Amino acid sequence: MQQRRLGSTGRTVSAIGLGTWQLGADWGDVSESDARAVLAASVDAGVTLFDTADVYGDGRSESLIGDFLSERPDHGITVATKMGRRLPQEPENYTPENFAAWTERSRRNLRVDTLDLVQLHCPPSAVIDADATYDALDALVARGDIAAYGVSVETVAQALSAISRPHVTNVQIIVNPFRLKPLDEVLPAAERAGVAVFARVPLASGLLSGKYSASTRFAADDHRSYNRHGEAFDKGETFSGVDYETGLQAVSELERALPEGLTLPAATLAWIASRPGITSVIPGARSVAQAVANAKAGESEVDLTAFDAAVVDVYDRYLRAEIHPQW
Repeated sequence: MQQRRLGSTGRTVSAIGLGTWQLGADWGDVSESDARAVLAASVDAGVTLFDTADVYGDGRSESLIGDFLSERPDHGITVATKMGRRLPQEPENYTPENFAAWTERSRRNLRVDTLDLVQLHCPPSAVIDADATYDALDALVARGDIAAYGVSVETVAQALSAISRPHVTNVQIIVNPFRLKPLDEVLPAAERAGVAVFARVPLASGLLSGKYSASTRFAADDHRSYNRHGEAFDKGETFSGVDYETGLQAVSELERALPEGLTLPAATLAWIASRPGITSVIPGARSVAQAVANAKAGESEVDLTAFDAAVVDVYDRYLRAEIHPQW
């Protein structure tokens, strides 16, 4: 597994990390034993980055990670958590006092004195643009509560604003074959600034797994059921904002352009990881088999030239007009 520099922290993280939203909630039930097995399989496969958040299962994801890593004192894992969604996402809630309370709770959940990396969890643009936000985060670093900080964002404009800040370690943004806009400006700007980029929702909520059809049904507590049109949070977080039926058509075409021997998810993860400026891709996994397959995509050296051309062509014909202006 390739290891890449995490901004100016002195740390390195794996080109394929592990997103752990699914270990907390909103993807159907995942048992504690299954969650631990996914974490172990990921580590054994060379993953050195876990991405979580304080609201994933109201802290369940953080606590599972904390318990797991406490048994592996020499684990070498960087845990990137997120904060800011425990209250309504309104600018007045992003205060130094709330930052301190949220990080204290995450430190307890993760069983650490200092959090490796804390990212603001898709806050409003006004928060990302405010000097006071970074003053409060710098204070947490100075106090030793966090080692570094970044921002998870919804839009390109938000990413560029965060990248312009001198102490931002990383931005986290949706990048996948259904969301190409970050390739235009965000990745080049991050490279110039020495800011890491985590590509989240890389498989478009599983749509790019190639396993779904028009008849697929998701559990009622799965966001792919209850947030298809942004009913609960930004619609771009579910299937990358792509209309489900349109997405199935796009998937069908991408499957015809796969490099020999690669599945669609493997090719997709390898393609994202190969984009200049991407530090780590953070797919989720609900099973050991998924975790191992995801990690192996970080070892792929297959020629992706034809697949890259197909990604751009499919995006231009099916998605650009609808998706590009929104985020």
